[in-house]
Amino acid sequence: MIATPDRTPLTRDFFDRPVLEVAPDLLGRILVRTTPDGPIALRLTEVEAYDGQHDPGSHAYRGRTARNGVMFGPPGHVYVYFTYGMWHCMNLVCGPEGTASAVLLRAGEIVEGAELARKRRLSARNDKELAKGPARLATALDVARSLDGTDACTPGDSPFQVLTGTPIASDQVRNGPRTGVSGDGGVHPWRFWVANDPTVSPYRAHTPRRRSS
Repeated sequence: MIATPDRTPLTRDFFDRPVLEVAPDLLGRILVRTTPDGPIALRLTEVEAYDGQHDPGSHAYRGRTARNGVMFGPPGHVYVYFTYGMWHCMNLVCGPEGTASAVLLRAGEIVEGAELARKRRLSARNDKELAKGPARLATALDVARSLDGTDACTPGDSPFQVLTGTPIASDQVRNGPRTGVSGDGGVHPWRFWVANDPTVSPYRAHTPRRRSS
């Protein structure tokens, strides 16, 4: 018999820890996105840790900017960025305020509101693909840059909430290199995922983008 996921919201203390503790501990948690059309809930199956100014792969490695300001805290807030001129990606800020660490939400299983996610992910061949990858996850959950800075630990009117869910046993957590990260930051094995879960995205090494002639 499968246990019913715990619907208790995670507190700010959960996120106020080192990013390498928070990232694997997010697997199996439930992210709830409240939209005007109704809620969409997602069980997290894949994440990546980014350790701020200690991490060459992080947006905050060279310091604070207008784009990455939310990463510097407080913990439990949502950091949204726009990439490749096309896609949004969603992160959860963690660690003590001022540390600029965050966890990229890479993939998950839609467990509630799949009909709403399908409307936003028309190219998905099946429900396992609805949030299989960070851009797909953000698209399925209707995440835009306007949500950057949202507090996911404030009950009530927040469009995001993270529930306790069913944490993944340590022997079912895998880790390896982060997807698409180049240079010195590419060597860190800070991508974490649920073993054998069909919603986890495939690993891809960094490929330099070629400029058109």
